[in-house]
Amino acid sequence: MKWGVWALPLVLAMGGCASVADIDESLPTMNVLSGKKPHEYAQCLSEKLADSRGALQIQEQKDGVRVIVPQKLSSGPAAVFDIEERANGSGIKLHERISNVPIRPRDVRDAAEACISG
Repeated sequence: MKWGVWALPLVLAMGGCASVADIDESLPTMNVLSGKKPHEYAQCLSEKLADSRGALQIQEQKDGVRVIVPQKLSSGPAAVFDIEERANGSGIKLHERISNVPIRPRDVRDAAEACISG
């Protein structure tokens, strides 16, 4: 019982808040090309993640869009998509908040993969 009392704050501290800048510094967990234009890909992500994540934040960028995915249970970003326009579609980089944790929610990654060509 005593161990559980001490472990809870540690677990909460590890979850902590991360900013978009913090997430940007992590290595991408996915780096792919899609035949879809940036806005098409962002729209697909919004549809796929609407039930599990709610409204995504979509920001216009010089060469495409940035999509910020909120966390499920707390405030702050869980993932950032940088979607750049290419001649025949988009280049997509996904950065995740807890990218070094093997057991993490798969809904973001599943949506990212489903939207590549689907």
